[in-house]
Amino acid sequence: MTKSVLSPQAEEIRRLNDELRQTHKNGKVVLSAGIAALSEPDIAAVIAAVAHFDDFTEENDPHGEHDCALFDWQGHKIMFKIDYYDPSLQYHSDNPADLKKTTRVMTVMFASEY
Repeated sequence: MTKSVLSPQAEEIRRLNDELRQTHKNGKVVLSAGIAALSEPDIAAVIAAVAHFDDFTEENDPHGEHDCALFDWQGHKIMFKIDYYDPSLQYHSDNPADLKKTTRVMTVMFASEY
């Protein structure tokens, strides 16, 4: 697991990121062209793998916010990345811990598409 001592802001960002990743609440989920081209059962399997991912380490999650990771799925490298935008989706959010100021967008893709 990642750092156990996080600032209150980082703790809230982590909580909100996990909520988006696991339940798709409080944000948007975008699939890359490669993931969207998979069969419906495979898309569901990738989304479930993202939701259940819990192998966060200091190396892949240095800030402890659970905002990005890379993992293997059926011989493919899958990546998810969460970005923080203002509510209009035009600019980056100035406070990712504040739901009123932030729209989370999680992109799920093959690592080769990054």
